[in-house]
Amino acid sequence: MGNGDSKLNFRKAVIQLTTKTQPVEATDDAFWDQFWVDTATSVQDVFALVPAAEIRAVREESPSNLATLCYKAVEKLVQGAESGCHSEKEKQIVLNCSRLLTRILPYIFEDPDWRGFFWSTVPGAGRGGGDEDDENARPLAESLLLAVADLLFCPEFTVQSHRKNNVDTAEDIHAIDSCEYIWEAGVGFAHSPPPSYNHDLNRTELLKLLLTCFSEVMYLPPSSDSSNTNPWVQFFCSTENRHALPLFTSLLNIICAYDPVGYGIPYNHLLFSDYREPLVEQAAQVLIVTLDYDTSTSSSPTVDGTTTGTVMDDAEPPGPDNLFVNYLSRIHREEDFQFILKGTARLLSNPLLQTYLPNSTKKIQFHQELLVLFWKLCDFNKKFLFFVLKSSDVLDILVPILFFLNDARADQSRVGLTHIGVFILLLLSGERNFGVRLNKPYSVRVPMDIPVFTGTHADLLIIVFHKIITSGHQRLQPLFDCLLTIIVNVSPYLKSLSMVAANKLLHLLEAFSTTWFLFSTVQNHHLVFFLLEVFNNIIQYQFDGNSNLVYAIIRKRNVFHQLANLPTDLQSIQKALQRKKKAPEPISRTNSQDGMSMEGSRPAAPAEPGTLKTSLVATPGIDKLTEKSQVSEDGTMCSLEPESSSQSPVEGSPPGIVSDTESWSGDSLQPKRDRRRFSSASSSGQWNPTPEWVMSWKSKLPLQTIMRLLQVLVPQVEKICIDKGLTDESEILKFLQHGTLVGLLPVPHPILIRKYQANSSTAMWFRTYMWGVIYLRNVDPPIWYETDVKLFEIQRV
Repeated sequence: MGNGDSKLNFRKAVIQLTTKTQPVEATDDAFWDQFWVDTATSVQDVFALVPAAEIRAVREESPSNLATLCYKAVEKLVQGAESGCHSEKEKQIVLNCSRLLTRILPYIFEDPDWRGFFWSTVPGAGRGGGDEDDENARPLAESLLLAVADLLFCPEFTVQSHRKNNVDTAEDIHAIDSCEYIWEAGVGFAHSPPPSYNHDLNRTELLKLLLTCFSEVMYLPPSSDSSNTNPWVQFFCSTENRHALPLFTSLLNIICAYDPVGYGIPYNHLLFSDYREPLVEQAAQVLIVTLDYDTSTSSSPTVDGTTTGTVMDDAEPPGPDNLFVNYLSRIHREEDFQFILKGTARLLSNPLLQTYLPNSTKKIQFHQELLVLFWKLCDFNKKFLFFVLKSSDVLDILVPILFFLNDARADQSRVGLTHIGVFILLLLSGERNFGVRLNKPYSVRVPMDIPVFTGTHADLLIIVFHKIITSGHQRLQPLFDCLLTIIVNVSPYLKSLSMVAANKLLHLLEAFSTTWFLFSTVQNHHLVFFLLEVFNNIIQYQFDGNSNLVYAIIRKRNVFHQLANLPTDLQSIQKALQRKKKAPEPISRTNSQDGMSMEGSRPAAPAEPGTLKTSLVATPGIDKLTEKSQVSEDGTMCSLEPESSSQSPVEGSPPGIVSDTESWSGDSLQPKRDRRRFSSASSSGQWNPTPEWVMSWKSKLPLQTIMRLLQVLVPQVEKICIDKGLTDESEILKFLQHGTLVGLLPVPHPILIRKYQANSSTAMWFRTYMWGVIYLRNVDPPIWYETDVKLFEIQRV
């Protein structure tokens, strides 16, 4: 039968289903078989031939027929898994049912009345009077998930058969140990099976169905209540799934082993279509969804992979009951970490290679999924985090992240990408080793739209952060706190900043300390506190190599004097705010001599009009996102209890305004329901600064160290200039390089690090971000388009 006929017959069956007003018996095989037995329809065909309106019509008008269709399709998958799909016909039936369920499931999920359907045991609907009641007790969802798991390790369908001889002795699918059939070499598996185009295609189709099963969460509004775990994921990642370990390993290995470069030959991908990429992409999406787990409320795995409970908790299995999270947290072999890190870095750097030889390599599109996966690895497996920071390999992750941040800064549709990049850097910056690694010279010349500089990876980070703050779009303002916290965290370890980076930091201080900026919102002054902390850390702990920064501070000394003499009277405050009305630019770009951008770079572009994006929930403020730790003499950190003062509002601040540690997202100012949108920094229209309020934080500005430095060095520098008639920087820098402030500065303050801490708000942010990415990236077929999702809003730029 030709493909045209087969599509026609399938379409006829769909029309019959939508027009039948009477329930069709489940035993009427002649009717139901039309949907999967004699048809050869691609997943795209199924989406075209089963329109959304018709699925909804059947759901409303003949619900029993929709129920039977789902039940019969699941039954066929179960039969395929039982028999092992030896014939071509059985394989085709499994694929057809899989495509049909992928099409229909989102319409089941969007209707609250149907949501429980897959979790109910189907009433005896034409079971043919069978007596297997014990099996019948399984909810439909469980039967479906177990069948898909079995089918993903089905010899000659999704994995290579290990039998050499004829078909008669085909492997019994229940007797095989799926751990011997892991899809790719890597973690816990040394054998790389020969690639098979068909196996990859079939795996991709089944993973698509699995992802669709997991997507029920898209139809529930965001809530920070972490008790509502995803029942589909929970069951699939439980001990009920005998393939949990080999499947987890297969997904991880197939992602980390993937090399999109066409196996090292440039332009190779133009000759061979890469059928592996869709599989890798689907694998990445399924894997991150299975790892959607809120560690802040659960017994989270600690460094050694055991839980934080006592040894006596024998009743509890070690680690989370989500086996995927459990396995991820227990990976520990160095060579496994190396494999994961190398693979992730290779894939994240792929879009950067593009800019050298355009089109020479295949450009991957799933970097956002990779960043989520990398985040999960660092968050759930502390040994992995320490491994990443142990060598300068961490820089192979840092540079692509900085590239993405810089490239996306003007693009509203990529706010989520910017956030996850910043979150990863915040997590890494909580560890001393990250700051130390940043001192490595930066020689890779990835074309980036930033000023040319000679220096270290720390300079690159500061220059990119400056770009984001001064020329990113408005929606990135809530991240300023995070960006500066990262710089504060690494500052005590930075041996030598370049002149370009030093000037950028002072330009930020200049911009943030204008009176209108300081007085215009309740939390802007925190940014000045962060920058002063950076300068203090470097002066106290890294004075020797940082003559560029010291010189920049001396040149811009008036900024520090202005801060020390900040006016606090009502008239000055009001005058400053009048000026704000005339200056719409959030931060002046003047006085920031950018010079030439790097060769070959493109300027960061805004989103094309009409680009789809998904909304995100607000991120928690920096005080909720991090917890303060103090670094002691020997380099160990101890957590600081929040001081009692941060619990109560600052004296003299209006009621409802939270204290000095409150962050940008203005949580305290907004009713719960409005928090879904980022509040722009000035959304608190009704707030007015008072002299008491300005005094309350002005008195805490940590200016002592810098004022002492200026007091000692400025007269000396001026003397040199007068004596030698100098206007030349290099002489002054030479003097500063050899200068010392030993014994002249105040006693060094303890180093404070703000370490990321898991909380349910960030877990919710990750969930909405991740599903938003998956929603937008699955367009062929468009699995969730046109359905009524509730987890986020779909918006056009």
